[in-house]
Amino acid sequence: MVIGADPLYHFCSNDSGNFTRYSSYDRSLNKLLGDLYYKTPPNGFANGSVGQYEAQTFGLSMCGGDVSNTDCKTCIVNASAEIRNRCPSSKAATIWYNQCILKYSNRDFFGKLDNQVRISLMNTKNASDPMVFNLATKRLLSGLSNIAHADPKMYAAGIISLQGSRKLYGSVQCTRDLSSSDCMTCLNGTISTLPSCCNGKEGARIVTGSCKIRYEIYPFVTV
Repeated sequence: MVIGADPLYHFCSNDSGNFTRYSSYDRSLNKLLGDLYYKTPPNGFANGSVGQYEAQTFGLSMCGGDVSNTDCKTCIVNASAEIRNRCPSSKAATIWYNQCILKYSNRDFFGKLDNQVRISLMNTKNASDPMVFNLATKRLLSGLSNIAHADPKMYAAGIISLQGSRKLYGSVQCTRDLSSSDCMTCLNGTISTLPSCCNGKEGARIVTGSCKIRYEIYPFVTV
């Protein structure tokens, strides 16, 4: 991970109101981000809450299932700095990087599906046989979803063979505050949007506040 790398996307919520610098909420948020920095790298996920009443803030951070502790720590550092820079007064915000996600809110969002923002990024190249390729993509990602929702890390990655010697690589992941059934709901719902956003594309990723999916024709994950 490159220090200072740009995020994939960020979202500053307008629904939860704003806070001012040096306020009690600001202090709670700074403490929360520090806690997430220390707690996330060892197992790739952390959530928690700091403060009380009007100053209470809830946060969550997660790194990719194949991301090393060192890269995870670097990503959380970048995410913590950038989310404060890009959403300086928002009481709720989310930022996505290639290797991690970080979000916070003044409302308890743990265990709740978050599809408020759905980001789609795709390869510009089209498969030679889109119909066959789409079916292979769905088969791979659906199979991985069946594994991930029951896995303690709510993560799975895998490979399937395509025509000739080509291979298709995929990964899926949910934030670990979700129940197994909600993880499955999030992943299946995200996979179902592929035809409308990424029909026949040789690679794509879709991320939400609760889960993410990705597939490529090159090895982007360790399997």
